[in-house]
This record gives sequence, C-alpha cells and structure tokens, in this order.
Amino acid sequence: MLSIGELSAQVGLPAQTIRYYERVGLLPPPQRAANRYRRYELQDSQRLRFIRGARALDFSLDEIREILDLRDRGIAPCRVLMGQMARQIEAIADRIKELERLRGELTRLHARGRSMPEDVQMKACVCHLIEGGSEGSDDGKSA
Repeated sequence: MLSIGELSAQVGLPAQTIRYYERVGLLPPPQRAANRYRRYELQDSQRLRFIRGARALDFSLDEIREILDLRDRGIAPCRVLMGQMARQIEAIADRIKELERLRGELTRLHARGRSMPEDVQMKACVCHLIEGGSEGSDDGKSA
C-alpha cells in the first residue's frame, strides 16, 4: 500500500492532481488507513500512469473516462481507443493547418510592420494592422 505522497512520486503526478482524478471519477476512491489517510494499491498506480500518458497525448478526461469505464466493465477498450486516436490525429492535422495559416498571417504583418513608423495613436503603425485583422494584413491580395 502506498500513501498519496509515495504514489505521487511513483507516477510523476502531484498529489493535488491525484485527488482531482478521484473527485471526477477517473480514479476510484482509495482505501483509508485508521488515521483516514489515503492508501493506494498497484492498480491505482497503473491506472494513473495510463491517465498521465493519455493526457500527454492530449486526450480529454471524458475520452479517458470512456476507456477506463470499458476496462472496468471487462470490455476490451482497444477499438474505442483506436477511434479516439484517429480523431486525435485529424484534430492535430487541423490545428497544424490553422497554425500554419496563423504563421503566414503574422509573417505578413511583421513584414509590413517593419517599414511602418511608431505611432502613439496607433493609426499609422503596425498596431492598426492588428485592428484590421486578416483583411488588413495583405493589402487586399488573397493569401
């Protein structure tokens, strides 16, 4: 049996996070010692390692809960996890596209802003380009 501090050190998660996972139902309530301190078992450590790994891959708590609930009911969660991974891959691809678009827009604004004077009123400087958003960023040319 492990204390919360020992479990925290073992799995690399703060005790506060472990308590949070208990509150939201990702980790079952632990056994309690006579002094009411939490006591954890090996399966709690394994479960937390899975949660930590899934969070590192940007899975939501709801997605993690779905996988753990299936496993807790004796149902292999592999197919569901594979579907979640496929959706995650698509979401990452979409984020990459959006970040590339954002980088292009910032690059254009930066290039235009280098030749503009500083202006406290923000009417003739790079600041007004930000106010205009993307329509003000490329001189009317399409991206």
